[in-house]
Amino acid sequence: MFDKFHEECGVFGIFGHPEAANMTYLGLYALQHRGQEGCGISAADGSKIRTHVGLGLVADVFKDNAIFKRLPGNNAIGHVRYSTAGGNDIKNCQPIAVDYGRGSIAVAHNGNLVNAQEVRNQLEQSGSIFSTTADTEVIIHLLARAQSDSLPDRIAEALNTVRGAYSLVFLTETRLVAVRDPQGFRPLVLGKVDGAFVLASETCALDLIEAEFVREVEPGEMIVIDKEGLHTFRPFEKRPPAFCIFEFVYFARPDSTIFGRQVYAMRKAFGQQLAREHGVEADIVIPIPDSGVPAAIGYAEESGLSFQMGLIRNHYVGRTFIEPQQSIRHFGVKIKLNAIREVLEGKRVVVVDDSVVRGTTSRKIIKMIRNAGAKEIHMRVSSPPTSYPCFYGINTPTRNELISSTHTLDEICRYITADTLGYLSIEGMMKVVGITDGSSGPFCDACFTGKYPVKFPRLKSDDQLGLF
Repeated sequence: MFDKFHEECGVFGIFGHPEAANMTYLGLYALQHRGQEGCGISAADGSKIRTHVGLGLVADVFKDNAIFKRLPGNNAIGHVRYSTAGGNDIKNCQPIAVDYGRGSIAVAHNGNLVNAQEVRNQLEQSGSIFSTTADTEVIIHLLARAQSDSLPDRIAEALNTVRGAYSLVFLTETRLVAVRDPQGFRPLVLGKVDGAFVLASETCALDLIEAEFVREVEPGEMIVIDKEGLHTFRPFEKRPPAFCIFEFVYFARPDSTIFGRQVYAMRKAFGQQLAREHGVEADIVIPIPDSGVPAAIGYAEESGLSFQMGLIRNHYVGRTFIEPQQSIRHFGVKIKLNAIREVLEGKRVVVVDDSVVRGTTSRKIIKMIRNAGAKEIHMRVSSPPTSYPCFYGINTPTRNELISSTHTLDEICRYITADTLGYLSIEGMMKVVGITDGSSGPFCDACFTGKYPVKFPRLKSDDQLGLF
């Protein structure tokens, strides 16, 4: 409904808690923003893994208490999913649980393997049969074929075959394993609650269950938790970190701490830097809610302008709705946002958003603000232009669909019908995160610069690499 990049997944795991499935449900609730089209929980009781998955929001898939009675055990993992090229199909919901020669295992994955199709083709040629289009299933096949004796070594053997971004949680009958790729693209954190270990994509999931934040799982680290406690391994060749900087811009919840930084503070600082770079004479600053709020607060504070909520968001809009055939134009934006004429009329307005992808939604919102009587509209974006698709676990349009890859700043400004337009510079963004040497430091900024830290198969066009 909104013209945004979409995070693909969120993962959660807990070991040693008598209400493991229920705690996982709460953890997934906190991670719902990372995926709204499917979810699932696998629980283990020491002898068997049981799994429940479904399409829809966490509260809809797990709306019956009887489901939790069918998920006994002190250990569990969970997953929320945003469907990409794999399609919104229940067969692609995770965790994926299988029985194989060495027992049972379930796995949940956040990320994207850039060579998944290549490896899948090789596996199929040697007889493997796949039941999903998820790249996670590639990992399962590799794990089943691994020759190493121990589970950590088999997981490492499998993951050394693939390339790309992955934060993974595995569940066996008696163990929980978490792995983060050697460059740490996607976040993964470790916590404790009531003596149980917890793993989650973001700290907001720890907060909801009142777990203590212990530390981040480090890039290239494997954590194995069993009845003896927590064990850590580093089975991969060390590589330069490449933390996804777009997690700060949009994906992560603002109350989370990831990559050693508090997300709300980072977004507010982006807005402050944006005001330094693109100040303008105006009366008020308004955000495009909800993701634009922290940056708009920062912009207002730095510029000395009044912060106002000129747009109100309807939070009760589902993923789908029936659109009138002809009675209301631009119904999709109107059902989600409404402009307050009393705030906007006669005002010179700075509108702050976190990103502009295709520009279609920005154009509709600016028209809405102008129809509410705004005198001038100055669009400000608290990230650099998104000119390149992501290949590391984000659902992005093709490059030709990204407006900043095919249009100049002036052309974008005219298209969205703003009076002026300003983006945060890449240098300004890096300055906020503490990088001043002209590099991207420990961050991946490929969606802004096209500098991809992990190579991927040559594409036939500028299309997005298929996400699974």
